[in-house]
Amino acid sequence: MYNVLLTGSTGFVGQHLIPELKDDYVLSYINRSDNGYPNQHIANIDADSDYTRALKEINVVIHCAARVHIMAEKSESPLDEFRAVNTQGTLNLATQAARAGVKRFIFVSTIKVNGESTTGRAPFNEQESAPEDPYGISKAEAEQQLLVLGKQTGMEIVIIRPPLIYGKGVKANFASLMSLVNKGFPLPFRAINKNKRSLVSVYNLVDLIKLCIIHPNAVNQVFLVSDDHDLSTAEMIQLMAKVQGRSNLALPVPPTLFSLAGSLLGKKQVVDRLIGSLQVDITYTKNTLNWAPPYSVEDGFKFSAKN
Repeated sequence: MYNVLLTGSTGFVGQHLIPELKDDYVLSYINRSDNGYPNQHIANIDADSDYTRALKEINVVIHCAARVHIMAEKSESPLDEFRAVNTQGTLNLATQAARAGVKRFIFVSTIKVNGESTTGRAPFNEQESAPEDPYGISKAEAEQQLLVLGKQTGMEIVIIRPPLIYGKGVKANFASLMSLVNKGFPLPFRAINKNKRSLVSVYNLVDLIKLCIIHPNAVNQVFLVSDDHDLSTAEMIQLMAKVQGRSNLALPVPPTLFSLAGSLLGKKQVVDRLIGSLQVDITYTKNTLNWAPPYSVEDGFKFSAKN
């Protein structure tokens, strides 16, 4: 039985991973504070922490912990803050893992490594890297350094780039939209029906991570992941209404009005995420690993509605 070390165990993905792994693997954890887990090691993900005890007899590291998007960023240098955890912290953990004899290091990255939008272009693929924000840049730099480390040490590197992750217990915009639809608010999104966005339910992401623990073809690869069923904003609202047994009361406000409002209010990037496209091509992932998402996008929305 493999010994697996998980970081970010109290995060959204980590909490869904644990029940799927605990029966097949001996699990250990790195957490910032005591959360009552067995085999727990208290440490920060940074350039200075010593993970020697945590890495003893570990075969596989699944690295989910990260500094993610901060809504009210107060740092004078956000990129430095993101790099401290996502780049330098990741490399420190991976370097010590290689030294300890860890066979495989699975890094949960982000589609932001590819960029922010596919409006007017083909879906992203796994060979591209054009990050635009500090979070994406820090993750891209970590990916590059991990692949170099893998070549130098022989430790197997697996990189997974998910787009928006959702499921039971999700927070932020997805949860807010689901709640508004459930309360019967008439959202102005019916006419936003030409864009396409890739999503991934946490259930499909967890299934892929589990496969990457053991699959021989995953070695030193970058994989994109999604539910393999992209939705427009209007379709997303319609499906949220369907799984909650509500009428779709969305109003047909033209996307051009959103663009105008975004320009006037200085919220262009926010509006672009609402009316624009962000698609990923998971053909390489499916073919390389002989994998397909086991849960449909409707399944994922149904599970999310059970919050």
